[in-house]
Amino acid sequence: LNTSVDEKKFKGLYGRGIIAGEKVILLKPQTFMNLSGVALKAAASYYKVPTGNIIVAYDDVDIPIGSVRIRQSGSAGTHNGMRSIVNELGSTEFPRVRIGIKPDRPFSLIDYVLSNVRAEDVSSFDSAINVATDAIDEFIKGDSIEKIMCRHNVTKKECLKIT
Repeated sequence: LNTSVDEKKFKGLYGRGIIAGEKVILLKPQTFMNLSGVALKAAASYYKVPTGNIIVAYDDVDIPIGSVRIRQSGSAGTHNGMRSIVNELGSTEFPRVRIGIKPDRPFSLIDYVLSNVRAEDVSSFDSAINVATDAIDEFIKGDSIEKIMCRHNVTKKECLKIT
């Protein structure tokens, strides 16, 4: 996006840019993951961003490595960072892009999420990141979240509802 995410504010690193004529703010919280919502709320309040215009991308150990799952809204599930975001925003009504990191072997959660990506998993992660960034770009350009879900989610049952 030709946007640096290196300005410090909102307890995070952020950058501003324009995509398809829309002003966007990219935020990478620098809080502990469990407090991600604090940074997001600060930025959203400052820029007066409606909750429905926020899209959150995050890794999720509940879905397999390389999978991408896009949702229009929903609970935080088991992700503590999402719990913080839902708490701080006071809403579950915002789109999210979940990038799967669940390994295909037994693992210790803390050790696993703090470790580097294994060489044999890099390709799957890169592919998922590309799908996620395409979906976010489509959201910013005005595509409906339903159409984005239909294009990118692994399962296509959501597509049956779209005519």
